Amino acid sequence: MQAANTAPAPKRWIHVLKDRWPIAVAIGLMFLTLSSGSDLSSEVRSFAQILPALPLLYLVVAKLGRPALSWPLLGVGTVIIFGARLLDLVAPSTVLLALALAVLVWGMIDGHSRRSGEFRIQAIGVIGFGALALAGLALDPEIGRYVVAAGWLVHGVWDFVHLWRGKVVTRSYAEWCGVFDVLVGIELIFLV
Repeated sequence: MQAANTAPAPKRWIHVLKDRWPIAVAIGLMFLTLSSGSDLSSEVRSFAQILPALPLLYLVVAKLGRPALSWPLLGVGTVIIFGARLLDLVAPSTVLLALALAVLVWGMIDGHSRRSGEFRIQAIGVIGFGALALAGLALDPEIGRYVVAAGWLVHGVWDFVHLWRGKVVTRSYAEWCGVFDVLVGIELIFLV
């Protein structure tokens, strides 16, 4: 006979899947980003240009102090990245780095950078991940792919640390982003 506090196996799986939806979304999105078979240089450039968006979202959410904006800001960032690509006037990485600089300056002007340790941590992340993205763009694609992959993998760790801490972004966003980032890093190393 089954214990009173133990749900039948199918119901447990439903609860597990309901609670782990960010992982399912990350895996599904990964299939959309799998290597298109284009040249290595274009793949590396594409992932390097998106890399600055990862810490930028954390920086903006830390500046605003509103974790609930994590998902809406992801939507805004996606529109910015794809808009920059469609217009082909400027690289998405340039737009993202300019936005990061604007938020950093805003945080320094209003004193937020002195008051908030979380903002300072995110500022360091923006600088570090931005440097990896720029290095990946500047290097030969065969070497740059590993630098950019390292950026994505390390950002996955960054996400899991934030998930564990329960700070800055929503837990669902940190979980989704961590899984997605690790999968992209693995794709860059093994599949591109």
